[in-house]
Amino acid sequence: MISIATTTLNIRIDADLKKQSEEIFNELGLNMSTALTVFLRQTVRSKGIPFEMRLNIPNEETLAAIQDVNLGRNMSRQFHSVKELMDDLDADD
Repeated sequence: MISIATTTLNIRIDADLKKQSEEIFNELGLNMSTALTVFLRQTVRSKGIPFEMRLNIPNEETLAAIQDVNLGRNMSRQFHSVKELMDDLDADD
C-alpha cells in the first residue's frame, strides 16, 4: 500500500456558499474535501484554473449595436403585428 502524505487546509468562506456547495457535492456523492481535491488536481493538470474565467465585456460589434439601439440609429421600422412584418417582408421593393 502506498502512503500519501496529507496536509490540512483551512479556509474562510461565506457560510451560505459553503452550505449550497455541500448540498451539490452531496448529490454528486462527494464531500467538501474530495470536491476540493478534484478541483486542485484539475488545476495542476491544466496548469491553471480548470474553467474559463473572464469578464463579460462585449466585443466591438456588440458595443456598436448597443450604442445604435441607445441612440435609435440603424434601426428598422417598428411592426405592430407579425402580419405587418410579413407583409413588409413579402413586399416588392
